[in-house]
Amino acid sequence: MKVLFGRPLRQTTGVVQSLFKLVGLDWVVPDFSTLCRRQRTLNVRIPYRGGKGPLNLLIDGTGIKDEGEGDWNARKHGGEKRRIWRKIHIGIDEETLEVRAVEITGSNIADAPVRPELLEQIPPDQQISSVTADGAYDTRKCHEAIAARNAAAVIPARRNAKPWKPTSPGAVARNEALRASRYLGRAIWRRWSGYHRRSRVESRMNCIKLLGQSLMARDFDRQAAELQVRIAVLNGYTALGIPVTMPVE
Repeated sequence: MKVLFGRPLRQTTGVVQSLFKLVGLDWVVPDFSTLCRRQRTLNVRIPYRGGKGPLNLLIDGTGIKDEGEGDWNARKHGGEKRRIWRKIHIGIDEETLEVRAVEITGSNIADAPVRPELLEQIPPDQQISSVTADGAYDTRKCHEAIAARNAAAVIPARRNAKPWKPTSPGAVARNEALRASRYLGRAIWRRWSGYHRRSRVESRMNCIKLLGQSLMARDFDRQAAELQVRIAVLNGYTALGIPVTMPVE
């Protein structure tokens, strides 16, 4: 309720207490201090339905403001210099558009080091067909993690990229993608490889920010729980918004 409606804990407890009275329940709502303490150790289970066949994972990362003035105020009026951001990294299922993996880090952590941790959140028995991400993930560690899951890496090489020594499956696959990009051209390679599908994960990022452009919690553990609750809510709405079609004879 707090995350969905963007209300402080004190107001949220009042709303829930009113709902209990409307349905005739005499349950006691925990006070806001208790909820604040429990949020630090909250274990959020992110629901998902899963699609049919192998998983095509789309990965991206973005920043969410923690402290400081907003972008417009800082640009217009020169807001305070002390601005703190948290970074959220997600991986979504291309078919269902549901978030399957999430990591929350500080703003000083780059995108590429988090990729293996996102892949570890996918069950080992779940087959991954491809992993799509932008050029920031063009590193050896990312390609090796993708190759370890027997998946294809759809990652554009950097502008000044050079072939790697073919000492591992990830390096070999990356060199083949680099040669194809140079031979076909970057624009044709993007269409041929299906790289345009990455726009779907950017749309999911926008949906996450629609639940709040900044974080209400003030320490890292509570902020991580808050973002995980946002994603759980978003997955629930995604499942409700996708129609179920059945053939009619």
